[in-house]
Amino acid sequence: MYFGSAPRSEIPQDPLESTPAATPWRGLRDLFRPVVLPVVRYFGSIAGLLFVILLIGALSSATLAWEIADAHRRSDIQRIRFDRVVDRVEDFVLTTDRVPAAFRKNLILQGFSDLHSPTGRERASSADPELAARLAARVGVKVSAMRAVSSSCFPEWVQPDTASQFDCWIISTRLSDGAPLKLVLATHTNRFAFPDVDPMMLLLLVSGMAALAFAASRMAAAPLGELSRAARALGGDIDRPPLPERGLYEVRDAARALNAMQAKLRGHIVERTHILASITHDLKTPLTRLRLRVEKVDNPALQSRLIDDLEAMDALIHEGLDFSRSSQTEEPFSPMALDSLLASVVEDAAEGGRPAVLLKRCGCDVIARPRALQRCLANLIDNALNYGGSAEVSASADDDRVVVRIRDHGPGIPANKLESVFEPFVRLETSRSRETGGVGLGLTIAKMLAQKNNADLALVNHPDGGLEARLIIPLTPPPEPA
Repeated sequence: MYFGSAPRSEIPQDPLESTPAATPWRGLRDLFRPVVLPVVRYFGSIAGLLFVILLIGALSSATLAWEIADAHRRSDIQRIRFDRVVDRVEDFVLTTDRVPAAFRKNLILQGFSDLHSPTGRERASSADPELAARLAARVGVKVSAMRAVSSSCFPEWVQPDTASQFDCWIISTRLSDGAPLKLVLATHTNRFAFPDVDPMMLLLLVSGMAALAFAASRMAAAPLGELSRAARALGGDIDRPPLPERGLYEVRDAARALNAMQAKLRGHIVERTHILASITHDLKTPLTRLRLRVEKVDNPALQSRLIDDLEAMDALIHEGLDFSRSSQTEEPFSPMALDSLLASVVEDAAEGGRPAVLLKRCGCDVIARPRALQRCLANLIDNALNYGGSAEVSASADDDRVVVRIRDHGPGIPANKLESVFEPFVRLETSRSRETGGVGLGLTIAKMLAQKNNADLALVNHPDGGLEARLIIPLTPPPEPA
C-alpha cells in the first residue's frame, strides 16, 4: 500500500513525547495531577458514588439518632421538673392547711424560697390547665394556675437576663377552712442546648463511618471491576477462558451474559476464518490450472498481463491464509529476550541488501507469544521497507512498558488515514504490483498479532519525515485466566 504524503499541519503530536510546561499554571497543574487525577477518577466511579451515598447516609442517620435521643432527654427532664413543681406546691398547700391562720404568713413562707405572696406586680400571660389539673388532683380542691411574665415576679433591682432564667406561675386555691390562698411560684427554667461535641470523638465517629463506607463501596464495586477487566481482556483475546459465574445474582447474570457473548463472537470469528481459509485454499487449484493455460498464450503482452493478475490473486490467497492463521493462534505466553528477537528479525529483513538496521536495544525481557510477536515485527519491518524504502528499529524501556519504534523515510500517511490503514483490505496505494501494491492485510495482521500479545500498535508521522510504527509492549505479566 502507498502511504502518500502528509502535510506538516496534519502531523499529530507525539503522545509519548513530553513537552515542558508553557506556563506556571501548567507546571502547577502537572505538580498536583498525580494526586488530583486518582481522586477525580475515584469519585467518578460507581465505588466513589456509593462511598459518598453511604457516608452521607451514615452521618445523617447518626445525626438524626443523636437529635432524637437529645429530644427524649429534654422531654424526660421537663417531665421530672414539672413533677417537682407539682410536689412543691402540694407540700406547701398541705403544710399551710395544717398551720393556724395567724402563723401562716410569717412562718410557712420562710421555708419555701421559691414561693412568696403576690406583690401585685405580677402580670399573668396565659393559663396552665395541666398544672391546675395536676394540683387539683393532689390537694382535692379546685386550683387555678396562670403563667406569669418572669420579670414581673421579681423586684425591680433584679436584672432582666437573670429573671428570664426562671418560669413563674400565679397559683390560686382555697384551704380546707375556706381561706383563700394565692401565691407565686418561681423556678429555674431549663435552657437546653445541643450538647458539646468532643472534636476527637467526632473525628473518630466520622473516620469510622468513612472507613465502613469505603470498604462497603469497594466490596460492592469489585465485581464490576472484574467484569470490566474481563471485557477488556476479551477484546485482546477472544479465546480466553470464560469468566467464573460467582458472587451475587446480578454479578452472576452479567458474567453469564459476557460468557454467552464471548461464545457467540468466537463462533462468528471461527466461521468467518474457516470460510476465508476454505475459499483461499480452494482457489489455489484453479489458479494453478489457469497458470498452466496462460503459458500457452501466444500473445506475449497479453500473457504478461494475465500472469500479473494471477500473481496478484496468489498474493491475496497467501495473505488471506496468514490472516486466518493469525486470528486462531493458541500460542502461550512465555518470557523472551526482546533484543535477541529484534536482532534476528532485522537480520532476516536485511538479507538481500535491504536497508534495515537495529539502532537501539532496550536490554530487558518481555512476556509475550514468541511466534506471534516475531510475525508482528516482521510485518512492520516489511511494511517500512516496501513503502518507505528503509527500516530503522529501536527499543526503549519506559516505566512499565517497552516501546519498539520502526521508522522509515518515506512520504508518511495523511493524518486522517492513520487509523483506517489497520482495517482489512484498505490500501492507500493503487498499484497492482505485488512489490508495491499489496492486498491491504499486512497492517491488519500486525495489529491483530499485537493484540494477541496484550500490546498496542500505533502509527505516527515522524516530525523529521517518514512514518513511525510504535509497538507498546507492557512489562507486567498478562492477567492469569480466572
